[in-house]
Amino acid sequence: MQITLLAVGKTDHQSIQTLVEEYSKRLGFYVKFTFEVIPDLKNTKNLLESTQKDKEGELILKKIDTSDEVILLDENGKQFTSLDFSVYLQKKMNAGLKKLVFVIGGPYGFSDAVYKRANGKISLSKMTFSHQMVRVFFIEQIYRAFTILRNEPYHHQ
Repeated sequence: MQITLLAVGKTDHQSIQTLVEEYSKRLGFYVKFTFEVIPDLKNTKNLLESTQKDKEGELILKKIDTSDEVILLDENGKQFTSLDFSVYLQKKMNAGLKKLVFVIGGPYGFSDAVYKRANGKISLSKMTFSHQMVRVFFIEQIYRAFTILRNEPYHHQ
């Protein structure tokens, strides 16, 4: 199985980028993982929020194949413990999925078209995090899940 994380907008924080690269590299020992950034839209100050979501949605949908399982990182999604998330990933692998795509939307969330295409939603917390930080948190949680599945000493209970 391949796991892809799509995120709208690049980060200009070098420390965040360094952590994303570190955990992406670590993940490479367990699964084929890719992190893709969808470029920020230009001139968004003159766009309505709904128009911006629609335009970002079009860019997201262009990156997704019809056979991909798509999970949105959304505040209204299902919450997991790290152990439960590892079980969730194991079930996806056991199901023979070719590609699992997680998506971090733009500042206003997702368009209706992206919600309709999605196969599910996950929430990292009831708290709100910056879209920049979510990248690091989520990639680290995927890494943590694989160390749990392999009974490696990274995760402590």
